[in-house]
Amino acid sequence: MRRDTKLSAALHALLHMVEQDEPMTSAELALCMSTNPVVVRRTMAGLREAGIVRSTKGAGGGWEMARDLAKVTLMDVYEALGSPRLLALGLGADNPDCLVEVAVNDALADAFAEAEARLVSRFGAVTLAALSQDFHGRLDAHYADHKR
Repeated sequence: MRRDTKLSAALHALLHMVEQDEPMTSAELALCMSTNPVVVRRTMAGLREAGIVRSTKGAGGGWEMARDLAKVTLMDVYEALGSPRLLALGLGADNPDCLVEVAVNDALADAFAEAEARLVSRFGAVTLAALSQDFHGRLDAHYADHKR
């Protein structure tokens, strides 16, 4: 089963954009993310509508952040992407009159709801600033390890 990586891809693109002093084109972001510029533009469209990024056309144009990193959460990005399904697992619906299926679905529904609530809660607590800080800590550690 293929996983939906839109959230990861969007966050990846946003963190690359943060590292630049000027707008990044869809082609430049596509290179960073090993994807196609069309995929970048599709991903960025929802982020632009949500006011997270902005784009400018022409020479020197491209994508750039429109909001302060400390004020953008993973939840903001998730919602801007259309709130894609969080869990690949689902409930059975083949035989709604079967009491076994009803019992199984009741048990799973509670577990799924709890897992999704925890994810959503975590998304709301993590900002892009925190992700950027984590990246810089890893980058510093990487260079420190290579200087030894």
